Amino acid sequence: MVRDQVWQALATVHDPEIPPCSITDLGLVEAVRTSDDAVEVDLLPTFVGCPALDVIHEDVTAAVKAVSEGRAVRVRFLYSPPWTSDRMTERGREALKAYGVTPPGQHADQTPSLTFIPLSAVRGEGDPVRCPFCGSADTVLESDFGPTLCRSIRFCPSCRNPFEAFKAKTLHVTPA
Repeated sequence: MVRDQVWQALATVHDPEIPPCSITDLGLVEAVRTSDDAVEVDLLPTFVGCPALDVIHEDVTAAVKAVSEGRAVRVRFLYSPPWTSDRMTERGREALKAYGVTPPGQHADQTPSLTFIPLSAVRGEGDPVRCPFCGSADTVLESDFGPTLCRSIRFCPSCRNPFEAFKAKTLHVTPA
C-alpha cells in the first residue's frame, strides 16, 4: 500500500540539524494523504523560523517521490496545530540524548541540593534538566539562546560538559 510506503520513506528523512533523529520520531509529520493521482504530506515545523525547512521540504519530497508510484507529491508546512515536544517518540528522545541534546521532559526524580541559585530557578524554569552524558540533575542554564530557537545551552558541573537541551513547551498568555 502506497500510504505505508510513504510513512516508511518519511522515517528515513532525518532532521538536518539533529542528524540521528528522523522527522517521524521528532513528530513533524502531521498527516499523509494518498489518492489515485497525488500524495500529500503535512509537516509541523518545530518553530516558524526554523532554518532547515527548505532542506526538510526537499528531502521529504525526494523520499516520497521514490515510493509514490508516479503520483504528484505535495509537501506543505502547517503552523496549526503547533508542534510541541509531546509529539516526539521515545526513539526520538533516545536519539537526542545519544546526540548530546537533552530531550524535553527529561527531569530529575528529585530536587538536587544546590550551593548557588541559577538564573533559571529565579525565572521558574521548572524541574531540573538531566545531563545527557552523566545523568546528573545538577545542571545550569548557560544561555536560553542555543544554535536554534528551540534549543538552549546548559552546563553540567558534575561531568563538566556543556550540552544543548530542547526548550520545554510553554504556554504564552496574552493579558486582556
